[in-house]
Amino acid sequence: MKKFKIIFIAIMLSLSPLTQSYSKPVPESFADLAEKLMPSVVNISTSTTVVTKSNPLPFQFPPGSPFGDMFKEFGDPQERQSSALGSGFIIDEKGIVITNNHVIQDADDIIVRVNGDQEFKAKVLGADPLMDIAVLQLETNEKFIPVAFGDSDKARIGDWVIAIGNPFGLGGTVTAGIISARNRSIGLSRYEDFIQTDASINSGNSGGPLFDMEGNVIGINTAILGRNGSIGIGFSIPSNSAQIVIDQLIEFGETKRGWLGVRIQDVTKEIAEVEKLDKPRGALVASVAENSPSEKAGIKAGDIILEFNGQRINQMKELPAIVARTQVGKKVEVKIWRNKKEIIKNVLLGRLETSEDFKVSEKQKPKDRIDQIEDLKITVRTLNKEDIKNRKLPNQTTGLVITGIQNNSPLAGSVQVNSIIVEAQKERIKTIDDLKKITKQVLNSNQKTILLAIYNNQNQRRYIGIKLD
Repeated sequence: MKKFKIIFIAIMLSLSPLTQSYSKPVPESFADLAEKLMPSVVNISTSTTVVTKSNPLPFQFPPGSPFGDMFKEFGDPQERQSSALGSGFIIDEKGIVITNNHVIQDADDIIVRVNGDQEFKAKVLGADPLMDIAVLQLETNEKFIPVAFGDSDKARIGDWVIAIGNPFGLGGTVTAGIISARNRSIGLSRYEDFIQTDASINSGNSGGPLFDMEGNVIGINTAILGRNGSIGIGFSIPSNSAQIVIDQLIEFGETKRGWLGVRIQDVTKEIAEVEKLDKPRGALVASVAENSPSEKAGIKAGDIILEFNGQRINQMKELPAIVARTQVGKKVEVKIWRNKKEIIKNVLLGRLETSEDFKVSEKQKPKDRIDQIEDLKITVRTLNKEDIKNRKLPNQTTGLVITGIQNNSPLAGSVQVNSIIVEAQKERIKTIDDLKKITKQVLNSNQKTILLAIYNNQNQRRYIGIKLD
């Protein structure tokens, strides 16, 4: 028995280094790392002139009313200053700062605060709305302490990270957590491959850095889930993707993305079965742009792109990001599935920003759709990013802006024009059809009372119960 115990202990001791090698020790403190990095993280404040054209009065005078002339100046366009707060980080001793595009978009003035007490004006060297990245230059000859980018591809789920930023305008704030997931897509922009983290990120953290334990930037904090603050789900742009865009913005002042010239869709289980593909994978070509690199290379609608430049395409959403970060003018091999077999096409990549496809999409930005909710006797439009910015709402807010209320509306007297409906029956409202559907359900019920969550004209969030006829 004694001999057995000795053998058992020997085995356990021999295995213990093996098990420990798979994990890293929990940091005793982040203090040394935070102290080193804080001087490189900046607070950003912007001011923007906003022109409002809406009638500030809660009523309108009938045509020909003598009071119309008396109060007509109240209907004139009004200018007001809107301010916003964000974060950023220094990547060059000459004062080059990285932040999110949405932090500085349309700003008249940009002020960057370094070390909590030094303030500098900044100008925009370049910005990319598609990936939500902006590069600023501090207008000073002073030298600064930069931070370096790390390799975000090496970041693993479960790795420790820290975020430093300017939440709610409080200034340099350090939070810690782990990487919760990789390759997240949440529908905010065209190119998404977010790192998800539970390090606390709040309003004002946008544009700030996500650091690994070596003090390298592996992400740019961009978005959160949760309307009222952090709920432990934040998203960061991976540094490897961001660096390509940042280098182009610094060198050219604009981006130069690769362009294939195809419209694509998911390969479903049914499509894979019909095409005799082993499993649903790749990107199905729905159409090919005229005179595009794909058309010239012989790619056709109905082809399934399986590999691009040696990179396997597992899901359709991966292809746009891979193409975009490939050098313009490079000749690449594209492996496609056609007629139940693999073939290779060689494509000379074009540039997205100069393509007709891109120019048309830029010119034809959809206008806000205004629609009537007949059962509520109101007209509404979808909440947009400009509304969120101007009214200082949480970034992830969705809902409908009320554009008109009829006199016989059940909402008349309880809600004003320009209020925002964000929930109905405790369900989040994203589209006009969402509200129509829930309203119908309420009308077909016995209770016939709808519970709405709104932001009023003072941007206060409150619940209102409305009895429907």
